[in-house]
Amino acid sequence: MKKFKFIDLFSGIGGFHQAMENLGGECVFASEIDADAIHTYKENYGIDSAHDITKTKEEDIPKHDVLCAGFPCQAFSKAGQQLGFADKTKGTLFFEIVRILKYHKTPYIILENVRNLTSHDDGKTWDVIKNALKELGYVISEEPFIISPHQLGIPQLRERVIILGVHKDTGIKKLDVKLPNFDKNEINFLNSGILEKKEVDKKYYISKHQEKVLQCWNEFIQGINYIPSRRTDRVTKEKSYVKANFKGTIGFPIWAFEFKETYDYSNEQYEWKKDFIAKNRYLYQYNKKFIDSWIKKWKIFDDFTPTEQKLEWQCGNDCETIWDGLIQFRPSGVRVKTATVFPALVAMVQIPIIGKVKRRLTPREAARLQSFPDSFIVNENDHQAYKQFGNAVNVKVIQYMAEQLFNQKK
Repeated sequence: MKKFKFIDLFSGIGGFHQAMENLGGECVFASEIDADAIHTYKENYGIDSAHDITKTKEEDIPKHDVLCAGFPCQAFSKAGQQLGFADKTKGTLFFEIVRILKYHKTPYIILENVRNLTSHDDGKTWDVIKNALKELGYVISEEPFIISPHQLGIPQLRERVIILGVHKDTGIKKLDVKLPNFDKNEINFLNSGILEKKEVDKKYYISKHQEKVLQCWNEFIQGINYIPSRRTDRVTKEKSYVKANFKGTIGFPIWAFEFKETYDYSNEQYEWKKDFIAKNRYLYQYNKKFIDSWIKKWKIFDDFTPTEQKLEWQCGNDCETIWDGLIQFRPSGVRVKTATVFPALVAMVQIPIIGKVKRRLTPREAARLQSFPDSFIVNENDHQAYKQFGNAVNVKVIQYMAEQLFNQKK
């Protein structure tokens, strides 16, 4: 389609809008209830999206060719099964999509949702959605499409469900969609063009204390010589260990507070926790001289919080130092991941730190990670900006899937 009209439901800050506009689309209606998202949408597109879709009559929505929606996923009612699949969606926001499609018979639909939509309620939720759309005359796949930006070479691991549909009146009887499969190991976030080339505001850089915590753990990673092997048996207390050719081979969370402990943990409720305790104690025994010196030097138990006393090394052998990775200060500890692809932008509760530059991702960089252009006006409140990009669809993912849909043959 060269020129077409679309509506943007649950529009957020306009990820769908951006993708459709890139393909020649004109937005004729948008709906959103979050005031800050409405503000950002209007600033960028000049459209007032302040419409509560639950209070909008379907006949008041302009005629359109494409319906776009990143709809929230709620539990679907089991009531009224004898009244058809559309009835089962009542009480959910998906029902708003159903009633609009029933009235308009929109030729094309593009819906987005979280990865676990397919398994929600043992697959029953997907069955309700699929059958409701089929009952309305839409041709859709038996299973939704699952795609992540990294499959398009974008350095973000963020699997999402995309539901494509075309009305049978178009003459199309079956969807033929090809998903990209770019190898994430060939992607490097650090040279992907996401990061600013110039200095950014000082507020995005880590604090001196955080830098101290990371330097401390980096010294630990570099200093240990032996680690417990996967064969370590905590039941028989058999001490099986291997010489660490490289420290990245650590495959369990490191808990500094367990190093010198001797309490009996045999009655611990969780097996995984018993395993971690055992391996941390063995780690201490194998590297006692170094670890004792390390604890004393860095005042681990005086200067660090309990969460800062934990390290989750998830780089394998891909990082030689902590500063080579992507870092998060999480409740479960300091997590270090390889810098190939970025963790999924979600609520951005723990905004990852880019080790090489010792700072967090800026809102503009978050925008790039979600494939928004640099011309996009970012919300001036950082908290809102992170939240908005975390909730947005990835523009290039939607654009790719839309192109697949629009190129279907009769």
